[in-house]
Amino acid sequence: MTNLKALPFYIATICSSKGGVGKTTLTANLGALLSDMGLRILIIDADKQPSLSSYYPITERSIDGFTSLIKEHNIETSISKTSVGCDLVINDDLDDALSNWIIHTPDGRVRLKHVLKLLKNRYDIILIDTQGAIGPLQDIGVLAADFLISPIIPETISAKEFARGTMAMFNRLRPMANLGAPLGNLCGIIYKKDRTAIADLISQELKSLEHNPSLDGIRIIETAVPALSAYTKAALEQVPVHQFERTRSGPTDSAWETMHEIARELFPHLSGAIDKRLTENAGGRNNG
Repeated sequence: MTNLKALPFYIATICSSKGGVGKTTLTANLGALLSDMGLRILIIDADKQPSLSSYYPITERSIDGFTSLIKEHNIETSISKTSVGCDLVINDDLDDALSNWIIHTPDGRVRLKHVLKLLKNRYDIILIDTQGAIGPLQDIGVLAADFLISPIIPETISAKEFARGTMAMFNRLRPMANLGAPLGNLCGIIYKKDRTAIADLISQELKSLEHNPSLDGIRIIETAVPALSAYTKAALEQVPVHQFERTRSGPTDSAWETMHEIARELFPHLSGAIDKRLTENAGGRNNG
């Protein structure tokens, strides 16, 4: 069992300047996996298209949600509980009024960063899902994070948008460091990678971005999420994909293996616990 008392506190924001790249699916599955490992996890829906809010069944619904958390720093009535163990801040800003409020509030873009400090002793990791477009809701998520996670589909357009959009976001938000909100490093994850030569080529080009001086602070992790139906099917059944597909025949890793390896690269301090789980899962498969 992971020693929870020894764990550092992390806030990670899943972001992209392009929609439809898998941010919500990654947030939900990563949150459920870490919770399943015994960590105290909070996932926050900061997307004005609130898919994360309904990704898993809610067992205890809070009175408030994201609006109250941002405007009033109300942590006691803004956090719901899900069926997979992680807590959830629902996005109740259905008319997108928060965007205008953030723009016209002097400390609007750093409000989330400040309120999440109040949760440091309650959670081990907080994951924030943001909108797939540049705007104030993306800004508050990015500025609240210790580091950023960006899924990238290995297609030419997506790769170019990642380079262009990410560089634009970094340059625009870097001055916020003067207000006590420095940008964290960004970890790119190649998402929905199929077994084609073009996907391999684009993946290599993306990894070469790490050597671009203008994109300092960006790295692409080694583990890619394959283009498998298991991720869609698990979402339809409202279950974590690592539980939905524990084993898989053939050359492609199962969702269990893939998600654990991603967690290992993003959170190296969990490597020992992840190694143990992978070994136990392999042993159970061999004995089955």
